[in-house]
Amino acid sequence: MKIQIKSQNEGSVLLVSLLTATVIGVALGSYLSLTANQHQSVFRSMTWNEGVPIAEAGIEEALTQLHYNGTATFSASWTLGVDGCYHKQRTIGTDGAYYDVAIKPVNPPVIISTSYVPAPLTPSSAFGMILGTVSSGGTKTYAKRRIQVSTTGGSAHGAAVVSKGAIYLSGNNVTIDSFISTDPRYSTNGMYLAALARNNGDVITNAKDGVTSNNKPLYALDIGDADIKGHVSTGPNGTVNITSGGSVGDNAWVNAGNPGIETGWKANDANVDIKDVTQPFTGNYFVPVGATKGNVDYNYVLDQNGNYKLDTTLSGKILVTGNATLWVTGNVNIGSGDFIEVAAGATLKLYVSGASTVIGGQGIVNDTGYAKNFQYYGLPTNTSIDYKGNSTFTGTINAPEADVKLGGGGNSDQDFIGSAVVKSLTMNGHFHVHYDEALQPAIPDGYLVASWNEVDPTTP
Repeated sequence: MKIQIKSQNEGSVLLVSLLTATVIGVALGSYLSLTANQHQSVFRSMTWNEGVPIAEAGIEEALTQLHYNGTATFSASWTLGVDGCYHKQRTIGTDGAYYDVAIKPVNPPVIISTSYVPAPLTPSSAFGMILGTVSSGGTKTYAKRRIQVSTTGGSAHGAAVVSKGAIYLSGNNVTIDSFISTDPRYSTNGMYLAALARNNGDVITNAKDGVTSNNKPLYALDIGDADIKGHVSTGPNGTVNITSGGSVGDNAWVNAGNPGIETGWKANDANVDIKDVTQPFTGNYFVPVGATKGNVDYNYVLDQNGNYKLDTTLSGKILVTGNATLWVTGNVNIGSGDFIEVAAGATLKLYVSGASTVIGGQGIVNDTGYAKNFQYYGLPTNTSIDYKGNSTFTGTINAPEADVKLGGGGNSDQDFIGSAVVKSLTMNGHFHVHYDEALQPAIPDGYLVASWNEVDPTTP
């Protein structure tokens, strides 16, 4: 009998084939696993990224409510929660994503918008970013992101000073505070009284730090020795520079003479949407002319209710006795001995297209005593405002493209009653700025976003 024995070569070929198949199988399995994990990771990232626009949709919903009704009236679709906030939910798309937006009815309001996006797979602990979280709702698992928005009142009426660029309070004995001309608890017959001052004299700039041509620091907000009863805020990477003689905080902090900035009264997240001024009217208008009133020869008298337009430099003595809107397409130059007077019971909205405005002499004589009765609007071509009048300024300045200088007064104290929105502000002199909080609803510009921050969605 002949016994056949398989050769060693045949056994080796079989072993190599089995090992090769195993390696290929492991490689294929690893590839499929990697592809699946990558696919899962992509979907998780898409879910994570989807949370921001959904939360922003909630913010837009809240801003719409504030624009038309403020915090005075909420429709039935808004529900007052146990947290004291008004809430509203809305589903976005068809995948079940939604937002819950809340408005905290303080002045100015705070918006908190939370997005809920269905997670495609049960997430691992690594899914959530630092401020993200995952929660179960019914049969779905949601990824949550939350955005908190602080607001400021419409443009020129939300703070004592709002600026695109740097603010320099370099004068001596500069103070900033607030009052409410319509509230007898915080004013006397509508007038400012130091004993009734409030601490809402906020100063806000979108600016960040820079350097001078000599490589010296250029601070976004240079307070110096000023005393500010209110919050101060700069743009990201902005510095609030304050000397040992300066003080920022609430009434108790500043009145006690505490140096520096009280905890919680400074921020560097300002991002105010400052809108340019547009021309006031089209169509018919009056052309202002001069007249003699009470033995005074006025260059221009605005005694009608309506629109006026002047296609030259505004100068001389101006008297306003009606409710007038004056559009000056040239410059403004109020010199020594001259003034713009707003008589008791009158109002003036002054729009300026010219590059330069200089107001000296007796400045703005606002006989009404109310800031809302004199409103200055600088169109985009109005780039420089120099106020050096020797009288109290009572009014508002809304000139987003203008570098504004407040001087004058010599060694005398000077009051600025109202508010200002500017490109930059330099203050030289003994100025006391009193922000009239009644300006906020006086002209309903709505509310603007002052800062936008993502916060922990697990907090109440």
